[in-house]
Amino acid sequence: MVNIVAHRGYSGKYPENTEIAFREALALRVEMIEFDVHLSRDEALIVSHDPTVDRTSDGSGEIGRMTLSEIKALDAGSWFGEAFGGQRFLTLWETLDLMDDTIRLNVHVKASGHDRQKVVSLTVRELERRNLLHRAFIASDQETIEPIRRVQPALEICNLSTEPKETYIARSRAIGCRILQPGNAQVDRAFVEEAHRYGMEVNPFYADEVDEMRRLIACGVDGILTNRPDRLLALRRAL
Repeated sequence: MVNIVAHRGYSGKYPENTEIAFREALALRVEMIEFDVHLSRDEALIVSHDPTVDRTSDGSGEIGRMTLSEIKALDAGSWFGEAFGGQRFLTLWETLDLMDDTIRLNVHVKASGHDRQKVVSLTVRELERRNLLHRAFIASDQETIEPIRRVQPALEICNLSTEPKETYIARSRAIGCRILQPGNAQVDRAFVEEAHRYGMEVNPFYADEVDEMRRLIACGVDGILTNRPDRLLALRRAL
């Protein structure tokens, strides 16, 4: 059975990375939720895909230059639709509070050179504090995740540095990565079979259309990131 990975929550029908997007994904009983983490100026872990608030709120500015209180004052829902006015940016702590005790957590850490060590350290520390190491993993570029297994070997990592494609599996194996998230176009049956030979999990990013979901399932993937978990759920039930 292919696992449903709700990308930024149920982001096809609700404003991404918000409380309602996560709650609606959980209501579908998906197996995994993916979300993104940035560091604010005052070292709060903010759940947002973009490094700025411009696209997904009524404000503007770089998250790394804003305080938690400034970010919390913004409307993070109305951009998606009037019905979602009043949704706010979440912190990592608030996001984890929403999750039930069965859901797997795909935590995409967004880090740059100046804050990489801090955002990774704070994220790992919070996962440790909540005893989530067995059902969470950190996804990021290879430079960011490479040290994590040495510091916390119980925490799995997912390598998002997919280029060059020809060495993706080998590079990931070399750093102890057992979870792959290739672009969906990169995935064919041969790719999945090679990854599986080495005990590696393959969750391509992404598929929202049923035909592509079918193709990826036929390739033998373990999970699929999607903005439309409802479609993948319906397809899975029909197979």
